[in-house]
Amino acid sequence: MAGGTLVRLIERSLHSSSPGRTVIEGISGREAAVIGTASKIGCSPGAALALLLILLLVGVSPASGAGVRLVRDIVPGDTGSKPRVLVNVSGTLFFVAETRAHGAELWRSDGTRRGTRLVRDIVPGPVGSEVLRGREVAGTLFFLANDGIHGRELWRSDGTAAGTRLVRDIKPGSGSSHYRWAWGQDAATLGGTLLFTANDGVHGWELWRSDGTEAGTTLVRDIFPGREPVDFGPAGLSTIGDAVLFATDDGVHGHELWRSDGTEAGTTLVRDIRPGPVSSGGGWPVTEMDGTQFLAANDGLFGHELWRSDGTEAGTTLVRDIAPGRRGSLEPALKEVAGTLFLSADDGEHGFELWRSDGTASGTRLVRDIVQGRRGASPGRFTAADELLFFTHFTGDRLFRSDGTRAGTKSVGYFDYYLGKLASVGGILFFPGEKPLYNRELWRSDGTRAGTRRVRDIKPWATRSFSPPARALTGASFGRRCRR
Repeated sequence: MAGGTLVRLIERSLHSSSPGRTVIEGISGREAAVIGTASKIGCSPGAALALLLILLLVGVSPASGAGVRLVRDIVPGDTGSKPRVLVNVSGTLFFVAETRAHGAELWRSDGTRRGTRLVRDIVPGPVGSEVLRGREVAGTLFFLANDGIHGRELWRSDGTAAGTRLVRDIKPGSGSSHYRWAWGQDAATLGGTLLFTANDGVHGWELWRSDGTEAGTTLVRDIFPGREPVDFGPAGLSTIGDAVLFATDDGVHGHELWRSDGTEAGTTLVRDIRPGPVSSGGGWPVTEMDGTQFLAANDGLFGHELWRSDGTEAGTTLVRDIAPGRRGSLEPALKEVAGTLFLSADDGEHGFELWRSDGTASGTRLVRDIVQGRRGASPGRFTAADELLFFTHFTGDRLFRSDGTRAGTKSVGYFDYYLGKLASVGGILFFPGEKPLYNRELWRSDGTRAGTRRVRDIKPWATRSFSPPARALTGASFGRRCRR
């Protein structure tokens, strides 16, 4: 078998000490490799969570092995269908695949050949509909697409052609209401409702809501009245309890922290962190931990520091002035791991290093001074795997792990030539790496040096199997979820 997407179901173990795991592994031309585990600790096989790791590869030759079967060769030959935009909706994997006949369109898969098929050719013919990142809301896929008539607008799908349709032409005509974003933190779910940022051509970038119907897709509130020019609009949307927190500018208070329950009356300013028209920048980056939103903000007195908010004015407070004075301490890196918030901060003495916080001033402290002196390690690319934080050194070629203690924060691997995007799958870290004697291939780490190793030489006798680097690794999941 050659070319296309070769998805192999290989009964073996990612851990020699964990028999019985199902590893889904695929090798292709310009397609995707799929690697994952079908069971988690404490779960019965019938209630397994299938975790997928998608790798965009170039020119990979298929390998043989027992228990291997082709799921579907979407584009026969060595071109491949370039699977991307992966979303799990109640056990069905939605993704975008590109074919000569239909262009880049929405597909679905249940892991079988028969169950891997085109959902709808939204733009008939080879052009494609420019499908962008989607999101599950109450068992329905919401996504952005351009049907060639209405511009890029909000769509929904239940996995059938008939059930895949435009929700509302928010910006009437061929103009797009969503062209500036791809649902990073510009959308959030609240119950069975999607809250998102859109521009109807009249009110500018504002907060909208949708229940999946045209009548139920409406402007929540015109926060900056009459604004049409391109502006930030609501950003950093994060669901906290029965509300969504976000940052926006109302033309009076600057860019500040707001909240919404999906109604006009319930969409209000949380706190003017930096009083007056100057923005505090409150709302980015944002991370939720134990029902509290953590963010970086500048109140004009302490510089950009760590703040916390429960969605009320009284509950929106500075956590700690890490770098005393107005200089500020934070880099845009916050990550919650097992009940601990990790951040990259500079206290004015150690440079940017790894810090941790429990949300209190006394519980916010330096984890380890990795690079001594003012230069600092500038930790970045924070990724959680199991109960560990993985991150990179300022040079970008050294992999570290941390359990929140000084002794438990250490290097687990050095990659002289390349250390790519980090992705967590089933509590294991995967990434493309390259070092002397090892071409650019898939690696994994369990947080130890011995457990940081190459998974497989996917493209034997070649320089590398990962290209382009910027899109090398993406995680997605499908299958029934199980409880721990």
